[in-house]
Amino acid sequence: MKILVVSDTHRNHAVLDSIVKNNLDSDLIIHLGDGENEARDIQNEYPQIPLVYVKGNCDYGVHRDLQVVTACGYKIFCCHGHNFDVHSGLQQLVDAAKAEDCQIALYGHTHIHRTEFIDGVYIMNPGSPDSPRNHNEPTYGVINLTSDGQIGMNIISVKK
Repeated sequence: MKILVVSDTHRNHAVLDSIVKNNLDSDLIIHLGDGENEARDIQNEYPQIPLVYVKGNCDYGVHRDLQVVTACGYKIFCCHGHNFDVHSGLQQLVDAAKAEDCQIALYGHTHIHRTEFIDGVYIMNPGSPDSPRNHNEPTYGVINLTSDGQIGMNIISVKK
C-alpha cells in the first residue's frame, strides 16, 4: 500500500497538484495540516484516492486536530504537531501515538523533513513542499506498507 504524505502546503495549489499527479498510484493521501483549501481541491479533483486531513495551526475549518487511520493492518497517528510541542522534541507525540496503539506517527508544522524510530514508533515529518526551513529542499513523504510487516518511509524532493 502506498501512502502519500504532505504537510504545510500553505495555499500552494500548484505544488500539491503536481505532487499528486506524480503519485496517482497512491492508495491514500494524508495531509497533515496548513493547507485546507488545496486539500479540498485535491479531494474534488482526485476522488478515486481517499484523503485524510488534519487541522494545522493556520487552518480555520472544522477539521479534526488528529486522526488515527488504519491502513494495511497498521494504525497511523496523524496530527499537525503544534499541539504536541514538536519544536522541543517528539516524546509527547510518541506517547500520544502509543496511547492509541499506533505503530506510525505522522506530523508536520516544523517544515523540516524527518524520519526516525522512537520507542517502537515509526515517525515521519514530510517537510514542506512550499516553504521548507533550515535550508532544506521542498519535500513530501511516501510510505509503503506491506501485509508481511515491511514499512518503508521515504522523503522525496519536489522537482522544480
